[in-house]
Amino acid sequence: MAKKYLQIVDPIHGFINVYNHEVPVIDCPVFQRLRRIRQLAGAHLVYPGAQHSRFEHSLGTMHIAGLASMMLEEKGQLDSDMVDNLRLSALLHDIGHGPFSHLFEEVLNKKRKISHEKIGESLILKSEIGDLISGGGFDRKFVGKLAFGNSKFPFMNEIISGGLSADMMDYLLRDGYFTGAEHARIDFKRIINSLDVYKGKLSLDKSALRSFESMMISRYQMFRAVYFHKTVRAAEVMLLESMLLADGELGLATDDIQKYVQLTDELVIGRLVSLPRNGSDLREAGRLALDYQERRLLKCVYEKIYMKPRMGRVVPEKLRSEIAKSAKVGENEVFVDVSKTPSIPLTPSKKESKSIILTSSGGTGPGEAYELPISEIPLVSAISGFMDILRIYTRQQFRKKVEMAAQDILGESRQ
Repeated sequence: MAKKYLQIVDPIHGFINVYNHEVPVIDCPVFQRLRRIRQLAGAHLVYPGAQHSRFEHSLGTMHIAGLASMMLEEKGQLDSDMVDNLRLSALLHDIGHGPFSHLFEEVLNKKRKISHEKIGESLILKSEIGDLISGGGFDRKFVGKLAFGNSKFPFMNEIISGGLSADMMDYLLRDGYFTGAEHARIDFKRIINSLDVYKGKLSLDKSALRSFESMMISRYQMFRAVYFHKTVRAAEVMLLESMLLADGELGLATDDIQKYVQLTDELVIGRLVSLPRNGSDLREAGRLALDYQERRLLKCVYEKIYMKPRMGRVVPEKLRSEIAKSAKVGENEVFVDVSKTPSIPLTPSKKESKSIILTSSGGTGPGEAYELPISEIPLVSAISGFMDILRIYTRQQFRKKVEMAAQDILGESRQ
């Protein structure tokens, strides 16, 4: 008998099927909080349409993971139980995100040296979501490992995260749609239909190599145009500094899971704006949060992009002090932002991607297979490695002085 399901209308995928065992997980308050966490943190201050949340991205990732796993089921690489596990794991891959998504992860990393993946795994194991997973007949430990790329099945991990992942396919399509950016047009259906498994790893039919190449270029362009846009980062730098200064007062980087899942974008910004003004740190945190809320953003006065060679080790605190001293302004008027990302997505084990496995279809399954180095894919090779961006920000009234100081210390900028 066919599985019973309901359908959710989605602007990216049309209709997303949600099966009976998935509904209680989605309806759980811990998952519903993702509605109140924006996918792109401060990007809506530059791209007004970017109001979408981690909630719909999680549904979209589940949908694409389902399409990919059902394709592999048709090719005899998965059974229906594993398809269900993959969908559930994809649904929960972002469950550990805090307010303002990846921006809050910078707070967690500085204060607690922990990632949203670790928090997500803890939620799956210890919260009511885990009980719902177990109640639906699934192994919560396995789902927790698979959701964050740690299962014993490499190809299944790669469906959730990596260079052929459902996560990336959905966020590129979704972020491109809601920002209006034209860079994120990818032929994800062609890629999904070309997936297979070779020696336990995810492979791609060589006929879809151009689609893969196009997707990597799209991702690179989205980082340049949207995710690392200098004005988007201006807003996020302000919010990050505000949260770091206020953490002692508000306990944002809490290790209490029950308190953590109460944190959402609007709740945190409300607390930041309403901070008591007793002490310079809290006054500064409150001012930055209010300026963020009312879009009085910092100005970028210096920018340098490093590809090859990469940027050397920069100590933001030291550089901030040097620039402030040279410009004769307070250190709290200088903001050093170091943005880094691999140009090609990391593998699920967080290693740099060096190659892709290509197959030549031989009928019912993969025929000839070979590992193609990224260096032999011309356009992808051209952007491979890491993208490092160093920027200096300040308020409007100190713009000229800080710009001159930054250039004296760092050399000519390339804005």
